[in-house]
Amino acid sequence: MRRSRRTPLAWVKAGGISRLLFLLPLIAIFGAFSWYPIVRLVLISLQHTNEVTTTWVGFQNFSEVLHDPLFPIALRNTAEFAGLALLFGYPIPLVAAVLMSEVRKRRGLYAALAYLPVVIPPVVAVLLWKTFYAGGPGGVFNTILGWFGIPPQQWIQSIGQAMPSLVLESTWANAGATVIIYLAALTSVNPELYEAASVDGAGLWKKIWHVTLPQMRTVLLVTMILQIIGTAQVFLEPYLFTSGGPDNATMTILLLIYNYAFGNSLGASYGEAAALSLMLVAFLAVFSLIYLRATRSWSDE
Repeated sequence: MRRSRRTPLAWVKAGGISRLLFLLPLIAIFGAFSWYPIVRLVLISLQHTNEVTTTWVGFQNFSEVLHDPLFPIALRNTAEFAGLALLFGYPIPLVAAVLMSEVRKRRGLYAALAYLPVVIPPVVAVLLWKTFYAGGPGGVFNTILGWFGIPPQQWIQSIGQAMPSLVLESTWANAGATVIIYLAALTSVNPELYEAASVDGAGLWKKIWHVTLPQMRTVLLVTMILQIIGTAQVFLEPYLFTSGGPDNATMTILLLIYNYAFGNSLGASYGEAAALSLMLVAFLAVFSLIYLRATRSWSDE
């Protein structure tokens, strides 16, 4: 059956004007705070500007970013941070959530303690850990190592130890929120599945492997992509701990963007900062699309 075309008069009679009036504030807010900054970012990436003088340079900013000696360093460091955070920071919340779910008493207390680092303001947490990482014998961690006869470590002052030290603090600071997500997901697992596994003689670890993890597959896939996107945008830890040092060992993509815009002379490289921002957005968008398509069949199982 052929559908009749909807005329403007029919749209008005159906309440189209009133719906449009309700949508106008939302459209205005999104336009001012979301769409306009995106369009402005694209324009700045094609300009050489310090917000006083503007020159159109096309794709020159992208070329300068790609030829910057710091770009491959920042790219490698960001990948290292994301890899270490995924290696250590991804399984730790899952293990903690599973263990808490097996506890019969004071489960809420343990969940609150796990979430406590998230409540602490991020800047305060970094400054607190900076005292822990003090390189002298009086540093908190070095004092503990001294109890076992281990010499003091340089931690964030060492090229080899700086990045793992940042990952350790970041894992501590962010794991609590993921633990709460996993605990909520565990409550949706059908208890009858555990009972059936017990009848078959399955122990704790077999229950986790064959019941818990498959039932949480979708949540695990979502938290993984969120963690990858979050770690690819790491800024606070390298900025406050080391400012990208020592010897650019913790220079990341977002820190490089910040340095382009505000590092040397104010606004001297706004165009390069915008260009690198767009490159990061494009990479994360393409990566997310590939990831979601690759894991769609796993999520639907």
